[in-house]
Amino acid sequence: MINNLIIKDARQRMDKTIDAFRIEISKIRTGKATTALLDGVKVDYYGTMSPLNQVGSVSVLDVHTISITPWDKSMVPIIDKAILTSDLGLNPISDGTNLKIPIPPLTEERRKELVKLVKRFGEESKVALRNVRRDANDHLKKMEKDKKLTEDELKEAEKETQKLTDEHIATIDEMIKHKEKDILEV
Repeated sequence: MINNLIIKDARQRMDKTIDAFRIEISKIRTGKATTALLDGVKVDYYGTMSPLNQVGSVSVLDVHTISITPWDKSMVPIIDKAILTSDLGLNPISDGTNLKIPIPPLTEERRKELVKLVKRFGEESKVALRNVRRDANDHLKKMEKDKKLTEDELKEAEKETQKLTDEHIATIDEMIKHKEKDILEV
């Protein structure tokens, strides 16, 4: 039925909102080394802006150190500069063939700021989910007005849309709680 297509579309849009939120919070530093910290860093690889993980091996050495081994050793200074200018607040150390990036521990004040940031991103994502719900309900109401749905079908579809929204909001709340725990863990 047509209302199933609207709900399916709403589910896909809500899933994309969750994915975008997951990507956004993965970029937030927790004081622990993770390769995801460098996902947004791009380097000029022979005239093409390329993600860091496509010009070398990026790995975690220990809880506080990331290692980068470029495929081409001449890329070391370029990668170094890209990380320094990336506003991540990281300072790579080069030995000429590899880069090591020490991850400084977070201060208590910075941890609290990051938790607020995660919560803000979470709230923005919840607003996006509610907007998807509103769009779906508007389509459903228009279909009922155009006599493509009965009143009972409309109520059932709206209930399904609300259930979908509640599930996705619960997922975001769980992700916020998990990230907050990661950030506050010393």
